[in-house]
Amino acid sequence: MDCAALAEEITRTVDTLPGQMEVAARYVLEHPGDVALLSMREQARRAGVRPWTMTRLAKRFGLDGYEELRQIHGEALKEQALGFSGRAGAQVARQREAGGLALAREIAAATARQTAALGEDTAAALAEAAAAMARARRIYCVGLRSCRPVAGHLAYLLNFLGEKAVYLDFDGGTGLDAFRFATKEDVVFVATVAPYTRTTVEAARHAHTKGLLVVALTDGQASPVARLARHAVIVGTDSPSFFHAMAPAFAAVEILAALVAGEGGEEALEAIARTERQLSELKVHLFEFAATQRQGNRS
Repeated sequence: MDCAALAEEITRTVDTLPGQMEVAARYVLEHPGDVALLSMREQARRAGVRPWTMTRLAKRFGLDGYEELRQIHGEALKEQALGFSGRAGAQVARQREAGGLALAREIAAATARQTAALGEDTAAALAEAAAAMARARRIYCVGLRSCRPVAGHLAYLLNFLGEKAVYLDFDGGTGLDAFRFATKEDVVFVATVAPYTRTTVEAARHAHTKGLLVVALTDGQASPVARLARHAVIVGTDSPSFFHAMAPAFAAVEILAALVAGEGGEEALEAIARTERQLSELKVHLFEFAATQRQGNRS
């Protein structure tokens, strides 16, 4: 069992654990670095439980003892320490061994599997999140670094439905200012994957504290934003590339936007029609070129 699988298993069952074991489990989820680096006794002291509670917790999840749990977290910490540069080294070695064509196929296949999983493992979460977003007055979209275009894409798509989405732009340092207009009728959509962006996590925490409904798009149930969200949409990001795969995240927000539009019924259709008329009047798109292309395809 790797660290991510263990964290997801603990997350699924933490609310069912008895007393002190639940406290210990929440400490493990919230302080993975401490689990890897500190002694069991020191972790127990910080968690406020007896040392043997930590051992019982490990055995509860099929491990021989707490030392094995520490080793699992230690391996995960080493992988994180590799960072993008370490993974790039592994990719270069793989590319030299198998060739660029083989690596390209591996990356494409991995992305296809993770995108296909959205229709299987993640479909229910997507539908539930979309229903909540459709009921919202406003949807505040937050995403930075690799997730910035993901959040921006969702806001772009939702704006076809009228003044539904507010994209929080952090360029001027004023991104969170828009939250002062948020009400309990609104949803805050946050997107972040490991290594998680601190500002996005803080935005989710602020929204959660204010009682706003949070929808998180992230890479695991143990993600810091997943634990703050009413609805967590989990996407795969593993890739043979040095960088994590973001295509499944784009596919997820496109599904969300489509489902939100469908929930809106006739009102959504009218809003989309108004948007399309405006784009035509302002000559934003090259409609003439598109029409020529369609005629050419039919001939």
